[in-house]
Amino acid sequence: MKKYTLDEVYTADMTAFQRERYNRVADEFEKLFGEKPTAFFSAPGRTEVGGNHTDHNFGCVLAAGVSLDVIAAVAPDTEENVITIKSEGFPMDTVNVDDDAIYEEQKNTSAALIRGMSAGFKKNGHNAGGFKAYATSNVLKGSGLSSSAAYEVLIGTILNGLYNEGEVSAVEIAQIAQFAENVYFGKPSGLMDQMASSVGGFITIDFADEKHPVIDSVKFDFTKSGHALCIVDTKGNHADLTPEYAAIPAEMKSVAAFFGKKVLREITKEQLLENICAVREKCSDRAVLRALHFFDDNERVGKEASALSEGDFDAFLSLINESGDSSFKYLQNIYASSAPNEQGLSLALYLAKQALGGEGACRVHGGGFAGTIQAFVPEKKLEAFKAEMERVFGEGSCYVLSIRPVGGVQIDL
Repeated sequence: MKKYTLDEVYTADMTAFQRERYNRVADEFEKLFGEKPTAFFSAPGRTEVGGNHTDHNFGCVLAAGVSLDVIAAVAPDTEENVITIKSEGFPMDTVNVDDDAIYEEQKNTSAALIRGMSAGFKKNGHNAGGFKAYATSNVLKGSGLSSSAAYEVLIGTILNGLYNEGEVSAVEIAQIAQFAENVYFGKPSGLMDQMASSVGGFITIDFADEKHPVIDSVKFDFTKSGHALCIVDTKGNHADLTPEYAAIPAEMKSVAAFFGKKVLREITKEQLLENICAVREKCSDRAVLRALHFFDDNERVGKEASALSEGDFDAFLSLINESGDSSFKYLQNIYASSAPNEQGLSLALYLAKQALGGEGACRVHGGGFAGTIQAFVPEKKLEAFKAEMERVFGEGSCYVLSIRPVGGVQIDL
């Protein structure tokens, strides 16, 4: 399995910090297990860049791995054939590799993810074995950066490196991670989070064939863009938002059902516009608007990927702004209709546009309604942008990230 240096994984200004971080993890491993680790692994969080609420109707998304990650110091444990992981700040997990049973009482726990990854490797004809690990993560929880997917991919990358000579592809590791989350953890997630973490860099995913999504890497060196990626946490209240989230796919699918189809990917925008009067009456105006957003944002993903591939970052930024505008006006996932007095995302987007002054781009990040916005900020405006966001939403609310060029990897110290 190829090993990556810190310089290949992290930006130049972060390598000294990361070396200290890995050394600390190695020390903690030795204190815990009484031996030195033999290998180091890393898997990144992810950000959704394009295609807002398109995946559940079999659309396209543009996603990317980010510079925050979960890392681990590791040594194989072939005698006991047990996976033992101590994550900083959490209790130790111990999972027998020979036991592939699904335990209801373990659902929604990290132990379920570990067991699911091990079982998934064996189910796909690969090797799984025991190991000891001490892990730490700086992937922000509740920020839409998918800390659980990063953890799953980390385990898969460890199993790949220790027991499969690195021969399991990043795409397959992501698919096994989705299996672990769906079947063992009990969460019906899609594939975007795991795929972006496992593959790294910018990627597009086309979900037209639900069981065989098409994944393509988009070659673009973000470090040369002159911009930083900022995730701003507005600290909104996520309570009781499930009906708001659930209404989006339900309303989109109601429009598809009008035409006798399951999802919007099976019909065209032209069909909807030709029949718009009847669809409005049957499904509601909001359902029609959300469907129109789907068609436009789905098409934008391809344009965004092409702009990056061609090195036209200005065109890419323009498309990101278009996506944000469509999300606000037509998808309408910026604030909950049930709580119109709480509009942190609306305020954040206004303040971001003011701070950017016609440059860069911003949009809602992830599912919406509460939580975070995403902004591509010119480096010359970064300090002022961060200060303004934190003045309103609190110290530490603006996270400055970069796009990571690689996904789940083994690290060469």
